[in-house]
Amino acid sequence: MLLKKLFFLAFSLVLLSACSNSSNKFIALDTATIEGHPAWMMNSNIYEVNVRQYTAAGTFQAFSEHLERLKEMGVQTLWFMPINPISKVDRKGSLGSYYAVANYTAINPEFGNLADWKALVKKAHELGFKVMIDWVPNHSGADHPWLQSHPDFYVKDSTGKPVSQYDWTDTRKLNYNNQELCDSMLAAMHYWVKETDIDGYRCDFAGGVSDAFWTKAIKSLKQEKNIFMLAEAEKPSLYTDGFDATYGWTEFSMMKLIAAGKRNAAALDSVVKQVDTTYPANGLRLCFTSNHDENSWNKADFATMPGDIHAPFAVLAQTFKRAIPLVYSSQEEPLLRSISFFEKDTIPFAKYARAPFYKKLLNLHTSSAALAANAGFKKLVSTADDKIYAYTRFTNNSKVLVVLNLSANAQSVTINDNTTIGEATELFSNQKINIKAGHSFSLAPWGYQVYSYQ
Repeated sequence: MLLKKLFFLAFSLVLLSACSNSSNKFIALDTATIEGHPAWMMNSNIYEVNVRQYTAAGTFQAFSEHLERLKEMGVQTLWFMPINPISKVDRKGSLGSYYAVANYTAINPEFGNLADWKALVKKAHELGFKVMIDWVPNHSGADHPWLQSHPDFYVKDSTGKPVSQYDWTDTRKLNYNNQELCDSMLAAMHYWVKETDIDGYRCDFAGGVSDAFWTKAIKSLKQEKNIFMLAEAEKPSLYTDGFDATYGWTEFSMMKLIAAGKRNAAALDSVVKQVDTTYPANGLRLCFTSNHDENSWNKADFATMPGDIHAPFAVLAQTFKRAIPLVYSSQEEPLLRSISFFEKDTIPFAKYARAPFYKKLLNLHTSSAALAANAGFKKLVSTADDKIYAYTRFTNNSKVLVVLNLSANAQSVTINDNTTIGEATELFSNQKINIKAGHSFSLAPWGYQVYSYQ
């Protein structure tokens, strides 16, 4: 492990030196930085599916009618929030939380049955999608059968009562010091890969589960199929455990501060530095402007990045260093309110007003090697670094330039960096331009420009 860390450090120094060179030559990242990751994920994106709220019926079959639309928008990987039955004991609201699992190897009847799920996965695969499901390993629901058949599977308080962690009173915390529990959880995870051919897991509260479990489980799962493993956590050791990606809360938190005017654009430099010094060079990051938690509890993105402010941060999430970009159900509409978590609250899809915007970004991310999660990144200096954040993403044969105005005022800035030189096409205007050294860029308030080079 020490040798591997030294390799990544040495490689990063070589890359930094190459990027600071004034020439217009770009190098590809070493293939070691993608070792173990599913190759299909490197230029992919993720779309989070809230099945309950997606349609009036709230079923797998009803959602499947949206697959062609999502494919047209450029979505590649579908992440389904938990598809398991929900516990009734201590249930929150009338329908309960998806994250209070009553049975790890069964389907929530609210959504359909196992045959419906298999049909949905099959159709998604035929259309070229990858499919991930949400997994809730830290705790079960409050009436899971294990509470009766295997009470030692649970963490207990001083009175012998199973613990509910935090304010998650509809759940009971699982005990990963119990080897039988570990074996049972791993068997359940294998079940969905074997029986329904899923392509990955988003693991809820992954940091609450022991590293020893994840190390064994991920190795075992990836021997069966090289699935994509996403941790809802920022714990560095999860990469050592075998996870491919962690949550980009560090990136998202800074986006919110900049959107609120509490920090300026240059603050993103500290994010890059923090991520680079905290996580291994091959550690991928889920980048987002909203997800089910942020939407439900923190009013993202309609309140955290309201109106036009959303757009440059969405571009950032789609093109940033190490990024696996995420779009949440209804962001393409957009629905400018929170979606209910414990009750039925159908998303009123109708206009898809943001779909063309996302389509351009998603398709560029898919088609450009420069936006692969392991591609190079170079921050560019402008004449207004407190307002403008500019950078290139690159490989030896591909380059993308991103210029973002993260301020409420129009900006006209110069970027004097030879790495910007070349014939390029701006993504949103489709304007072809010959960018020269010292080129001047004019951006509207919260404006954004993305250039793909020939």
